[in-house]
Amino acid sequence: MLVKNVMISNVVRVSPFATVREAMRLMKTHQVDSLVVDKRHVHDAYAMITYTDILRAIVAEEGDIDLVNVYDICAKPALSISKEWEVKHAARLMARMGIHRVLVTANNELVGIITMNDIVDAILDQLGEGP
Repeated sequence: MLVKNVMISNVVRVSPFATVREAMRLMKTHQVDSLVVDKRHVHDAYAMITYTDILRAIVAEEGDIDLVNVYDICAKPALSISKEWEVKHAARLMARMGIHRVLVTANNELVGIITMNDIVDAILDQLGEGP
């Protein structure tokens, strides 16, 4: 099974120059707990921002989330893998690194995201035990 068959291709993205408040609104609207942070320019890398990153920023800035840009608190560069990888290799990498989500790319451009939950769901589907 390949990553491209399991990944989520409808990724919610945010500008690196957006405020933390804007990122929180996007997360709530789309009911996701992370966003992909777009590149600032063609030679830049993608990044990720999660609720954990946001909570850390709120504590550090004493709640003033309009003064902090997404780029200032995101995890950059975000780990990415090819859509042609086998899912078992993606799962092994994620487990070893202790991460729950990885960006999926083709020709260095974002095409999706894969999470541990996606991998577990795919395994259960293969076993005939899916939802």
